[in-house]
Amino acid sequence: MAVQTISENLKKMLQDAIARELQVSIQYMWQHVMWRGVKGYAVKDAFEEIAIAEMKHAEKIAERLFYLTDEMPTTKPDPINVGTSLREMLEQDAKDEEHAIVLYKEIIKMAEKEGDVTTAEIFRDILEEEEEHHDTFTTLLEEV
Repeated sequence: MAVQTISENLKKMLQDAIARELQVSIQYMWQHVMWRGVKGYAVKDAFEEIAIAEMKHAEKIAERLFYLTDEMPTTKPDPINVGTSLREMLEQDAKDEEHAIVLYKEIIKMAEKEGDVTTAEIFRDILEEEEEHHDTFTTLLEEV
């Protein structure tokens, strides 16, 4: 049984965050698998490490959503865009991280407005990692 009520807006935002985390965890893992060439070899481990971090984010958000609502977290990822070249992959990944940063800042504001300190704190921690992922992808893009 849920111990705290949250708005439908925040609930939807949490579901959107889970769908996004599922998307990028699959996307980055397939990019890790499908790398090519010397430059691909240089970044394949970054794809794998970030994919695993994103899956952990999905788990943490899903646990929070279930705790707050007793509702099933989504199992449908957002559209996956693996890309066909390293540049295309990294450009898409940077955009996906930018989207996450915007969404997670909105979730933090909404959670704070609703007095949900724990959700806000969870997303502050995840936001910090998403900004690091964005930095990784944009830095790698400089070398492609």
